[in-house]
Amino acid sequence: MELILDDTYFMKKALQEAELAAEEGEVPVGAVIAVQGRIIARAHNQTEKLNDVTAHAEMLAITAASNFLGGKYLYDCTLYVTLEPCLMCAGALHWSQIPRIVYGAADPKRGFTVSGGILHPKTMVTAGVLGNEAEALLKRFFIQKRNLN
Repeated sequence: MELILDDTYFMKKALQEAELAAEEGEVPVGAVIAVQGRIIARAHNQTEKLNDVTAHAEMLAITAASNFLGGKYLYDCTLYVTLEPCLMCAGALHWSQIPRIVYGAADPKRGFTVSGGILHPKTMVTAGVLGNEAEALLKRFFIQKRNLN
């Protein structure tokens, strides 16, 4: 039997990570990295928990995937992330030489596309996969945060 997994399957896994972030009081962004239909890294934002502005879901997932693979390059991998990566994360993704990025919600204020992008020239990007769900989760989080303050 052939295992067929599509972008939606992996994005749902990234959304589960984003939910964990929200439960921990973190901005709800989640990421998974897959290779050959298998998830090798999962992460969510932990900037508050770790008191580290670089602890974005993408950065933590890159580190976990690199450790799993035993090398710094993420050849043949795909990153699934619920929010368009920021410039910092895009820079790290560039250096990792990841060939594919799939994201959910666009980030018109801080996303990498604002500056014209800095990804590796061979990286393919797919935008908007479960974007409405990712955006709704972010909106709920910030509405709740404003109501608590």
